[in-house]
Amino acid sequence: MDFSLTDDQRMLADSLDRYLAQRYPIDRRHAAAATPQGYDVDLWAGLVELGAVPALLPESAGGLGGGGFDIATVFESAGRALVIEPLLGAAVVGQMLARADAPQAWAAWLERLAAGAVVALAHEEPDAHYEPTHVATTAQHDAGGWVLDGHKAVVPHGGQAEGWLVSARLSGAVRDAEGIALFWVPRGTPGVSVRTYPRIDGGGAADVTLTAVRVPADALVAGPARARQVLAHGLACGALALCAEALGAMEVALRMTRDYLQTRRQFGRPIGSFQALQHRAVDLWMAVEQSRSAVINAAAAFDGDDPLERDRLIAAAKATIGRAGTQVAEESIQLHGGIGMTWELPLSHYAKRLVMIDHEFGDEDHHLARFIALSREREARA
Repeated sequence: MDFSLTDDQRMLADSLDRYLAQRYPIDRRHAAAATPQGYDVDLWAGLVELGAVPALLPESAGGLGGGGFDIATVFESAGRALVIEPLLGAAVVGQMLARADAPQAWAAWLERLAAGAVVALAHEEPDAHYEPTHVATTAQHDAGGWVLDGHKAVVPHGGQAEGWLVSARLSGAVRDAEGIALFWVPRGTPGVSVRTYPRIDGGGAADVTLTAVRVPADALVAGPARARQVLAHGLACGALALCAEALGAMEVALRMTRDYLQTRRQFGRPIGSFQALQHRAVDLWMAVEQSRSAVINAAAAFDGDDPLERDRLIAAAKATIGRAGTQVAEESIQLHGGIGMTWELPLSHYAKRLVMIDHEFGDEDHHLARFIALSREREARA
């Protein structure tokens, strides 16, 4: 199997890397994170114009790609620049709307999304512990459509979203695999309250509470017959995107650490000449290369026809990234010494982002257990 990028993907990666290197220094990121929006509006418009968002969407939805390697290409560049703009919501929600029960009904929203509209998946709930089918939010059908009640937690860019894709339960217990549906809730819908807050890694999130929220019948994106599969695809997309973002961030953290070891001098020599530190630097390089292999595997599986194998290899990649990302973050800080903890050094912000990525869409322990369970399921199926 050929894992090399296409010419279009390489051109997109080069364009994004150049644009972000020129326009997105760390100080601009800090300033954007402190604004009410929580991201840089002008930079976001530039990313859309370059094709970063259309590349995340399938061609059937008006996008330019939407495959595993398209997603990985965009997010690896985003990770290298430590981007806090709302790419993740665009990727996940776009992929899910494209697989709705009636995709043509969401063509207008997909067009807006490709043009830069901020959207968010509101699925995670308190006490869910990463369980993908944990949905306590309820949906009741009435003559006018649907009534939603529930609480969604830590929704990335949930406070700025023009619409939320909300998971809700029509039947069954809180963790039942069946009985889940997906609904579109536009911003401004009565009964929706949003509490925004900054995250420690520089991004923004929100808690979204729905109290007797009434939406029309056509707000149903996916009914219980297909919602579980659509949601699984969206979560797989999000996990793959985060793995690629972490890979890009790890590459930069490793480069910064290598440069520091070559320039910091002690006892009249660069500290990188000390064998003990060389061994630790090689361990970091190996962690990055193992992560790269895992991301390539996951990106290839994302485009496959077997959802079980897709979820299994993405779980493997997320578990690998969780371990390796934390290792790179901690070791890079230690090899820099006290300066590694300072706000002024960009490395400290890369380290925080790497640690936080482990806790989005399931941490290392969750995905390791998921990989084991899915591997056993595959063996039983065989």
